[in-house]
Amino acid sequence: MTFISYAQNFEDIRLWRALRNVENGYYIDIGANDPVHDSVTKAFYDHGWTGINVEPVANYHQSLCEQRPKDTNLQCVAGENAHDLTFYSIADTGLSTLEPTVAQQRKDAGMDVRSHTVQSRTLTAICEQHAQGRPIHFLKIDVEGHEETVLRGMDFSQWRPWIILIETPWERNQTWETLLIDAGYQSILFDGLNTYYLAEEHLNLKPAFDIPPCNLDNFQLCRGHTFSHPLSDADQHLAAALQRAEQAEAQLHAIQNSRTWKALHKLRTALRRA
Repeated sequence: MTFISYAQNFEDIRLWRALRNVENGYYIDIGANDPVHDSVTKAFYDHGWTGINVEPVANYHQSLCEQRPKDTNLQCVAGENAHDLTFYSIADTGLSTLEPTVAQQRKDAGMDVRSHTVQSRTLTAICEQHAQGRPIHFLKIDVEGHEETVLRGMDFSQWRPWIILIETPWERNQTWETLLIDAGYQSILFDGLNTYYLAEEHLNLKPAFDIPPCNLDNFQLCRGHTFSHPLSDADQHLAAALQRAEQAEAQLHAIQNSRTWKALHKLRTALRRA
């Protein structure tokens, strides 16, 4: 089966190479953003994996709920504590942030930055409630400068993601990296956008990251991927129609699994038999 890649920098291909033999795999995506566009987890979901998506932006969270009904989709941020925080939202981008300095830089660059209050939860609390003892095969963090507070909210002695990838596009000397090193993780790869870490007990996976994605990985880029040819107007309309159809199918699936629908279905069946 050809692997369809959705991630912006081949992250899903690298992860799939290391984890393709895992059955019923589990992921955590902090800063999930859109459920399809540039998604690191979309391909895994299509292959039967499930996980936790943490996304504070309302429209992205709603899309995740509609298109990822088997996932746990949380509208909050992962932080060091459970306090409410000010979130700086930039609509229709993956550039929203909790960091005031980053938000100001983007505002100075002409972006429409809007602030609002969001709920913060520690990653430990999220795992305790939703992971329920399951192995976490990879943890992806893309939080635009808020990485340290996410990591400080995680008990790595209890929860041990096999692989952690963190978007680190600009500054390579991260002060928070000692948190991972002290927790028993090794930095194994920088792909130009993300840094990958392996838990010391899973260093056997390192060879999977030694070479870049290539034709031997048997993958295709999703329709409209940044690295593929741009979509024509007809293709864009078709892609939009397909997305609407997927959303409608997800909504119908959610309705059919609701208690109200099941009760009405039983009532209609009983009335037909009467």
